[in-house]
Amino acid sequence: MMKPTIFIVDDDDSVRESLAALLLAKGFEAVVFASAEAFLQGYRPPASGCAIVDMRMPGMDGISLLEHLRARSIMLPVIVVTGHGDVPLAVRAMKAGANDFIEKPYTNADILQAVNKTLQAAPAGLLPDVDVAEARTRIASLTGRERDILQQLIIGNPNKVIAHQLSISPRTVEIHRANLMKKMDADSLSHLIRMALAAGFPGSDPADAR
Repeated sequence: MMKPTIFIVDDDDSVRESLAALLLAKGFEAVVFASAEAFLQGYRPPASGCAIVDMRMPGMDGISLLEHLRARSIMLPVIVVTGHGDVPLAVRAMKAGANDFIEKPYTNADILQAVNKTLQAAPAGLLPDVDVAEARTRIASLTGRERDILQQLIIGNPNKVIAHQLSISPRTVEIHRANLMKKMDADSLSHLIRMALAAGFPGSDPADAR
C-alpha cells in the first residue's frame, strides 16, 4: 500500500525539518517546499495525501495558494497553520477551501490528529469529522444568544470583543461559549467552525469572505 504523501509548505527551515521528521517517523511520505510558488511548480498529485500550509509567508501567502489550487481544480486536502488568535485568517482559509486549521503553538499530537482526520475524510470530499445533517440539527438546538456567539466566533472575534459587541460580560460569554461547544459536541474551535461552515450557518457562506 502506498504511503500518504504530506506536503509541507513553510518558509521556516526548522519548521519544515521538524514536521518532516515527525511525519516520516509516523509512516508518511513528506515533501517540503519553502514557498507557495515552489509548491505550485513542484507539486505532483499523490495517490493519497494532504498539505500543511503556513498562512503567512513571503510572496504568495496561504490564502492565495488555496485560491490557485481551487482555480486549477486541484482538490488536495489542505490543513492551514495560523498564528495564535488569528482566527479570522483561519476562517478565511476554510472559506477558500481549507479542510482544517491549526493554531500556533501546536503540538506533535495536534499535527498528527489533523493529518489523520483529514486523510480519513478526503476520499468522500468532506470536512474532517463533520456530518452536515447532524451539524444542522445541533445548530437548531442552540439558543438565540448561543447563535449570536457562534456568529461572532465565525467572524473571528475573541471573548472580550464578543462581550463588547453583545453588551454582556466576558464571563457570560465564557458560559455561553462552553454551553455552545457542549451542544455542538465540538472538541476544538476549528471543529466548531468546520461544522458551522458545513451547515451553511449565517455568516459562514463563502461569499462573505469576499
